[in-house]
Amino acid sequence: GYGFLSENTDFAQACSDNDITFIGPNAAAIHLMGSKRLSKIAMIEAGVPCVPGYEGDQQEIEYLAEQAEKVGFPLMVKASAGGGGRGMRLVHQSADLLEALKTARSEAENAFGSGELIIEKAVIAPRHVEIQVFGDMHGNYVYLFERDCSIQRRHQKV
Repeated sequence: GYGFLSENTDFAQACSDNDITFIGPNAAAIHLMGSKRLSKIAMIEAGVPCVPGYEGDQQEIEYLAEQAEKVGFPLMVKASAGGGGRGMRLVHQSADLLEALKTARSEAENAFGSGELIIEKAVIAPRHVEIQVFGDMHGNYVYLFERDCSIQRRHQKV
């Protein structure tokens, strides 16, 4: 479950289908985590406070632009799939929105094979703190402390 296979839904499912123990999340969890749109919907449904935005399934550029105007500026346009800062655009004003949506979509399609986007209110100067917790099928859990990932370059942790 380490490296590129740790995020591969098909691989995790193939392991499960063939009674091979996969060290990592189950296929359904990997699928959910692989989509910012679906994972955000799941968190909202679970009552987790989230940054306001649009994570709906209507993906036409004009509709996304309408939703972005409702969210307000500054905002982030984000590829739902993938990571590494690809398909992300910070938009400060309405005049730059359509171009940001188009270029984010194009970049996401090229990088991840999916042009699905979400829109979020931009959080300026945020703190990015990750907490790692591991558990096993026997109910054992370990907390591996937090790490501050706030220092970033091109939306990636340094």
